[in-house]
Amino acid sequence: MPPARTAKQRKQDTLDRLERDEDVWVATADTSDGEGATPYLVPLSFLWDGSTLLLATPAASPTGRNLRSTGRVRLGIGPTRDVVMIEGTVQTLTATELPDDVGDAFAERTGFDPRGLTSEYLYFRVTPQRVQAWREANELAGRELMREGEWIEESTIRS
Repeated sequence: MPPARTAKQRKQDTLDRLERDEDVWVATADTSDGEGATPYLVPLSFLWDGSTLLLATPAASPTGRNLRSTGRVRLGIGPTRDVVMIEGTVQTLTATELPDDVGDAFAERTGFDPRGLTSEYLYFRVTPQRVQAWREANELAGRELMREGEWIEESTIRS
């Protein structure tokens, strides 16, 4: 097993993943049945703008409905042995509410432009509230990098 990364390196690796990775696992839940959450998990492409992630999915899909109704999401990026987990709040945007330059950047980054489709797609801007990253068991203790929407100072991350 490789040695655990420093907090500074782990944060930089996380930011690098957000810049270069194209896809994310999106976990939502439907709590409308009153008996607990029905989980739903799908892969979607994303655009990272340096502080938020932008996703798009059909308005009528379970993911679209869940994101609108709860305003919360959990994302997973990377393989299980080098994962970034993000919990975030969600802002819903229609294609007309999305600035053209952001829609263009999303289409260029993901290779997919929902604005030209006949079915209704919504955009979802995810603001990270909690970020965790780890590779192996030796990084579990210091996996939390962001709490309550603020990056944790590297010197306070326990290793």
